[in-house]
Amino acid sequence: MKSRISKLFAIFTILFVGIILCVGLYYFVDRVLNGSFVEWFEGNYMITQEQYIPEANSYGLVRQPSYSELKTLLFWIFTGNLVFWLIVILVVSHFRAKAAVRKAVTKISKTIHEFMQSEKDAADLFPKEYAEISTQMVEIKSIMRQHEQILKDEANRKNDLIAYLAHDLKTPLTSVIGYLSLLGEAVDMPTQQREKYVNITLDKAKRLEALINEFFEITRYNLQSIELEKETINLCYMMVQMTDEFYPLLQAHRNSTELNFDEDLTLYGDATQLARVFNNILKNAIAYSYPDTVIKIWAKRTDKNVQIYFQNKGKTIPAHKLEMIFEKFFRLDEARASNTGGAGLGLAIAKEIITLHNGTITANSQDELTTFYVTLPIGP
Repeated sequence: MKSRISKLFAIFTILFVGIILCVGLYYFVDRVLNGSFVEWFEGNYMITQEQYIPEANSYGLVRQPSYSELKTLLFWIFTGNLVFWLIVILVVSHFRAKAAVRKAVTKISKTIHEFMQSEKDAADLFPKEYAEISTQMVEIKSIMRQHEQILKDEANRKNDLIAYLAHDLKTPLTSVIGYLSLLGEAVDMPTQQREKYVNITLDKAKRLEALINEFFEITRYNLQSIELEKETINLCYMMVQMTDEFYPLLQAHRNSTELNFDEDLTLYGDATQLARVFNNILKNAIAYSYPDTVIKIWAKRTDKNVQIYFQNKGKTIPAHKLEMIFEKFFRLDEARASNTGGAGLGLAIAKEIITLHNGTITANSQDELTTFYVTLPIGP
């Protein structure tokens, strides 16, 4: 109804403007020009010639229009009038269209704002002509809520982790202070007992250092931005060097590694950052492996990618935890008494680095075998 009224108003507006212009033109020709138009017209479009006049039965001078010139004048008047009205219609249509667009944008903006701020159903807010926008907004709202929930869960895990760390710092610190006090007070303590207390104090100090490093790891992750400096990397050499560096930790956990790589296998990437990825995966594999088991590491090459596998034998990771294993501040061990894991950032950082290399990283765990799959492009 409103649209019909609006169209009628536009038609009457155009007619009114046309009438005003016609009256104005008449006034201009009749009053302002004051007869000069008639003189101009007679001088250009009227001719005087001798013709036979039947009524007078003789020849005489007759004043009449020059039809050839008059047709040309009428043609240009008609053409000019047509062009003028086309321009008027286009101008009016243009401004009406702009007004309609502004009105539509304002309306849809208010509707979107109301939809995003309320729990109302999209079908109740968006008109039928906005069905496509309605569908898209439902998807956007759903994605935003998922991201908000992810951030909320991440923040909760981070806050819980910091709270646990702050609490856990007290235990080794109290032990260190206690044993050092005993060593300071008992000057004549037997050598064997003194050595025992010193070793306990050292173990507690190392535990304290590990907890403090977790705090620093959290801080560094929030402040740093990873930038890649890519080069050609010999993957076999990198893995051999990495497992050599992990030898003491492997021995402490009574584990070993088995490598299966072609000596000439290379890929293009940031050596420092990829070493960080593989270190995090191997450290995780060692932490959750059964003692006296082998951690297998191998690779396969395709036309465009290199697929790298890390497999360890240990407790099967539940499916609901496996889905979250690459999320920030997530730990498989929820009990802080466990020495496995850290701030829950190792695998999250690994995924970020692999993604920056246009690769993928996934994990699978079944029948007490956990396998990490890393896929990286061979070339730039």
